[in-house]
Amino acid sequence: MRLSFCGNDNASAYNISAGVLRNVCFVDALNLVPHVFLLFITFPILFIGWGSQSSKVQIHHNTWLHFPGHNLRWILTFTLLFVHVCEIAEGIVSDTQMKSRHLHLFLPAIMGFVAATVSIVYYHNIETSNFPKLLLALFLYWIMAFVTKTIKLVRYCQDGVPFSQLRFCITGIMVILYGLLMAVEINVIRVRRYVFFMNPQKVKPPEDLQDLGVRFLQPFVNLLSKATYWWMNTLIISAHKKPVDLKAIGKLPIAMRALTNYVCLKEAYEEQKVTKDLEITGTDPSIWLAMYSAFGRPILLSSTFRYLADLLGFAGPLCISGIVKNPSNSYLSSEEFLRNVYVLAVLLFLALILQRTFLQASYYVTTETGINLRGALLAMIYNKILRLSTSNLSMGEMTLGQINNLVAIETNQLMWFLFLCPNLWAMPVQVEHQSKGLISEILQPAEPWPIISSKGWEAVSTVKREDFLSRMSMSWMWSVSLRMMTCHPFPAHISSTTDTSHCFYFCHMAAALVTNGYFSWGSGLATLSNINIRIPTGQMTMIVGQVGCGKSSLLLAILGEMQTLEGKVHWSKYSSLKDVQCSQFPFDITGCLVNRYSVAYAAQKPWLLNATVEENIIFGSPFNKQRYKAVTDACSLQPDIDLLPFGDQTEIGERGINLSGGQRQRICVARALYQNTNIVFLDDPFSALDIHLSDHLMQEGILKFLQEDKRTLVLVTHKLQYLPHADWIIAMKDGMVLREGTLKDIQNKDVELYEHWKTLMNRQDQELEKTTLERKTLRRAMYPRESKSQLEDEDEEEEEEEDEDDNMSTVLRLRTKMPWKTCWRYLTSGGFFLLFLMIFSKLLKHSVIVAIDYWLATWTSMDNANEVRNVDDVKSTNKVAVFSILSGAGIVLCLITSLTVEWMGLTAAKNLHHNLLNKIILGPIRFFDMTPLGLILNRFSADTNIIDQHIPPTLESLTRSTLLCLSAIGMISYATPWFLVALVPLGIAFYFIQKYFRVASKDLQELDDSTQLPLLCHFSETAEGLTTIRAFRHEARFKQRMLELTDTNNIAYLFLSAANRWLEVRTDYLGACIVLTAAVTSITEGPNSGFVGLGLLYALTITNYLNWVVRNLADLEVQMGAVKKVHSFLNMESENYDGYLDPSQVPKDWPQEGEIKIENLCVRYENNLKPVLKHVKAYIKPGQKVGICGRTGSGKSSLSLAFFRMVDIFDGRIVIDGIDISKLPLHTLRSRLSIILQDPILFSGSIRFNLDPECKCTDDRLWEALEIAQLKNMVKSLPGGLDAMVTEGGENFSVGQRQLFCLARAFVRKSSILIMDEATASIDMATENILQKVVMTAFADRTVVTIAHRVHTILTADLVIVMKRGNILEYDTPENLLSQEDGIFASFVRADM
Repeated sequence: MRLSFCGNDNASAYNISAGVLRNVCFVDALNLVPHVFLLFITFPILFIGWGSQSSKVQIHHNTWLHFPGHNLRWILTFTLLFVHVCEIAEGIVSDTQMKSRHLHLFLPAIMGFVAATVSIVYYHNIETSNFPKLLLALFLYWIMAFVTKTIKLVRYCQDGVPFSQLRFCITGIMVILYGLLMAVEINVIRVRRYVFFMNPQKVKPPEDLQDLGVRFLQPFVNLLSKATYWWMNTLIISAHKKPVDLKAIGKLPIAMRALTNYVCLKEAYEEQKVTKDLEITGTDPSIWLAMYSAFGRPILLSSTFRYLADLLGFAGPLCISGIVKNPSNSYLSSEEFLRNVYVLAVLLFLALILQRTFLQASYYVTTETGINLRGALLAMIYNKILRLSTSNLSMGEMTLGQINNLVAIETNQLMWFLFLCPNLWAMPVQVEHQSKGLISEILQPAEPWPIISSKGWEAVSTVKREDFLSRMSMSWMWSVSLRMMTCHPFPAHISSTTDTSHCFYFCHMAAALVTNGYFSWGSGLATLSNINIRIPTGQMTMIVGQVGCGKSSLLLAILGEMQTLEGKVHWSKYSSLKDVQCSQFPFDITGCLVNRYSVAYAAQKPWLLNATVEENIIFGSPFNKQRYKAVTDACSLQPDIDLLPFGDQTEIGERGINLSGGQRQRICVARALYQNTNIVFLDDPFSALDIHLSDHLMQEGILKFLQEDKRTLVLVTHKLQYLPHADWIIAMKDGMVLREGTLKDIQNKDVELYEHWKTLMNRQDQELEKTTLERKTLRRAMYPRESKSQLEDEDEEEEEEEDEDDNMSTVLRLRTKMPWKTCWRYLTSGGFFLLFLMIFSKLLKHSVIVAIDYWLATWTSMDNANEVRNVDDVKSTNKVAVFSILSGAGIVLCLITSLTVEWMGLTAAKNLHHNLLNKIILGPIRFFDMTPLGLILNRFSADTNIIDQHIPPTLESLTRSTLLCLSAIGMISYATPWFLVALVPLGIAFYFIQKYFRVASKDLQELDDSTQLPLLCHFSETAEGLTTIRAFRHEARFKQRMLELTDTNNIAYLFLSAANRWLEVRTDYLGACIVLTAAVTSITEGPNSGFVGLGLLYALTITNYLNWVVRNLADLEVQMGAVKKVHSFLNMESENYDGYLDPSQVPKDWPQEGEIKIENLCVRYENNLKPVLKHVKAYIKPGQKVGICGRTGSGKSSLSLAFFRMVDIFDGRIVIDGIDISKLPLHTLRSRLSIILQDPILFSGSIRFNLDPECKCTDDRLWEALEIAQLKNMVKSLPGGLDAMVTEGGENFSVGQRQLFCLARAFVRKSSILIMDEATASIDMATENILQKVVMTAFADRTVVTIAHRVHTILTADLVIVMKRGNILEYDTPENLLSQEDGIFASFVRADM
């Protein structure tokens, strides 16, 4: 057939006698002119190219959207392209009805399609290069195209072409589109003024694009790149060569930062108070209304996208229905044209593309909005935390676990709620997981492990484990359903009122004044009563008193941390910083907290940041080298800093886990000294220090460093030997001020009190250094000193790593390799039977599903072949019966498969948790000193949560999606074998998409996890150090840090979400290509309609499940990291709990006498370490009171650990009452001995539980123990008595009271042997003297071994052992040792004089 523009079958085609515009062929030719014009003008410019010389600012040039109407232009152009495709198809279909080729029917449409494509490419280059004058060519093109299409439309109207004809509809739509594009161009000219105006508008790039650190470009790229996430290609591809780090993802755009969204949410929240007069009605503003006001618009936009996607979902079945009917004729009307099978195939393809594009756009908008909401909520929660009263935390109203729950779970649930808002049938939920609190309680400090292990309380831990498992089972049951996250009001009772009407002048010599003060911890009962004190300016005030008298509470009351029932606290203008301009009036803390200036505060319980030593000391202040050195010298920190691997740049672990108690205390004191404040509060800074460090700190740090600067110092202490240095003394008793004045005043006014103090001061103790060499070794095991051999080994490792880095193929192979071995470990953790049942049931289920579809397709094909239906009713009945059986089997198998997967997941999680908990409980003590607490808690919280909640659904989804895709490909290939040919390139494309995505997704998920942990730690650190932060007035600095951490975590999550969208768009488009291929091949082959429809329906399922295969594969790869981490702990060597003797062979009353024989004992902490005890020999008679003393590193604490087999006894033995302890089961040994450690440990629960965890004792015995420990009256005054609650860590009791509870706990057991390792460190001297006498009385017939750091505590002992470097140097009664004037013990005692 010959080609001709107007055709050769009609002579009148070229007749223009009626006018050129009346000739259809000429009008079509006229429509070619604008397209040729645009191509002729733009192609040279596109090929020659130009720079972006008009842009004077360094920006992301290819993302700067300068021109208005950008999105509308792209939408109109895409619509124009689609209409051009319809015009081409209509022209080709019409041409097939002609006897010769009529090029005018489709050639202008093809040229129009090319011109529209060139126009958007041309516009994009002009826009990103900021060269608006070249847009004039597009403006002329839109005018010409609009005119020519209008002429064609008028021609159709004159010829009476009906509206039902497709050609008329297409022409009318194109006239509208060209007109709108022309209007967009006119608007650009109006706004930018680049032609027809004297002064063109100067534009400034967005602030985000001026910052090259902003790398999240989704809000700034063009619409096509937004829809396809094309801008992510660079990151995805580069991740395959180099791991993605924080530098690669950059910073958040300003509009997405936490501060921006916090301001927006807060304004919406506060606006309700104004608009609704809530203060008058007394109701609180609604956080839900505030969220809707701040973030409602993007949610509505997302819902719109989702509804459009759902509507387009109907196109698939309709098109498939048309294709299956397979009509043989083609029509030219609009209605009948759409019945063409090839047109339907193309429409099906375009509908799928558009549907998935809208769907991904909906997902992105909700994800971005959810992230913005999360950032705003985190900022609001953090501000609320900073305003919490101390009583909220100390009384258990708000715990660290609840705060972590709010930050890590509740805010994420709200984010997911927004993500699923368009799905009205599903809402996000998670059952609040409280197992973290149970594990955290066991592991909170490093020190409970000696308590749990030494007392044989593993059974109690097992009870808690069972409680956890029951909770986990309940969580699994609830994981099937979803609930709405509820916004709980955040409890906070700010201790101060808002009364600002009282301001007083008072003596300029007083830095602070308390008048008629009554203060409470929130219970309504006054903890401090009738407080009338003053703090002299520029002098040292000491607060002294017995344990629990209210010394620390008084400090906190002055700082505004307690609830004020009555009275006032006033601050003098002279207590402010020197460089702050003060008003002439003093300020009332209860009136306005912000007017109290910064106070340097060191709490009784050391609080450290997870930062370097230097950062903990300077605490945000400018670094002054001279001042820094003076402070570290005054606190004797330099020797400790020298031991750290990176000096003062060494990272302090969580809660200072890698430092001793004394080191933590001295760093906190150094922080207070370094700050340039006029007032310093030190709460018992000497409690964790030995006498040498205490004296040095007093002389160099307090008397010299602080007093020379005339700084006001308030010091709480039990060290009465320092009273002569005090300028002012406040004596406390039972929550009231007993005496106030100088030491001389008290001597004159209260002779009895002065004489009591004098007696205690005359018996000053010589404290030997507390922090033993063994503990230093343990604490610093994380940072070992590098020996020459270690350095050589590391050099060799570095060379090997460099060689591997050079081998790029090795790196890529490791980064793309799936952890199949770890997957197998997880699957086998659930049991081989369940694994086999899961695999078998899944294969059988999907086989039945395919069989059902195949049976229906066969049935349909037989009917369409016009087989006799009414003749053979038996066959019809058989078909129904087979279908019913298969359907019933499918339903049963679906249920069995779901239950099997969940059952296997629950069993695997339970087994892994059970094994992990057993390993931890049975782990050696060195493991806990070497392993950070946060790392252990992470295994029980984050990692266990992943194993419990995430891996089972991911595994189920992966297997389901994979089997569905394989089933679909098999069915399509069976229906249309030619599909296998097209499957090859599609399979290659899919392989590379998943290969690149998995690597990038893994890196981004790890970034998301690694950036979330510092955020959680910051919230925890803030809650723990709330008093210190507020005392220093550093709230603003910590807020800024929180915002930075939130933004860092949000940008990681945002990139992860964008990577998921990148994958889904590509797999969705790939699935659409599969559908198009299947449709075309089925049309070409023309098989029976049943299998054609079945093949196309299966092709549609591929579109839904392809991306889930890749995403689940990537998710499973990351989640298996949790299994790998748990297994790393499971490989830890446990203590030998079994022993050689059966528990039944040990007498029930063992040890009855308390006889101890130490024979040639050699002890070390690990096989590769040197011994800390060397051939120690000693004999302790039954009932003897033995004191063990020695300097640092002497081995005395190691000897106490050896009694409980917490260290490696590699030679010698300890025999107690005739039984070698190395042969005893550990539980039996540790449950028969008692120990009191230096650091007091209490668990959350009742007082009864803390004294008697195994519930074996009567109340009388418990009250007797409390009376011995001087706690009976205090406990009786508590609501509930023995059932009164102890909050987390015992925070509702003072440190001294906690130590007394530990003493009572030891008394309850009444073991024949009691070991006391400096059990009176936090107790005042008067209470200590009483307790020493009580111990001697209550344990008169029992053996007591005292590890002495204060020599006077063992002067009345029956036997004294002096140790040095792991050996016993002196061994005799105190009297005999004192008679040896040149002896070591005698020298210790002389140092006291």
